Amino acid sequence: MTGQDAGPDPPPLLDWRHSSHWSWTPKPCRYCGKDTQLRDSKRKPAHKSCAEDALAQQAADAADAYDNEGHLG
Repeated sequence: MTGQDAGPDPPPLLDWRHSSHWSWTPKPCRYCGKDTQLRDSKRKPAHKSCAEDALAQQAADAADAYDNEGHLG
């Protein structure tokens, strides 16, 4: 142990192995705009990495809002 706090565990990665996350028709990713054949759980075009980045940002924003409302410390 180095004595440093490693912080919280990273969020789990999305599991998009099911065929429902694939389409033969490329469409622009809802986050970056580049074409993708992947679809999120609501069948909207999205790269897996873009969706994971968006979820991480949402979690960080929620934690900041919680902290700014005086709930932490």
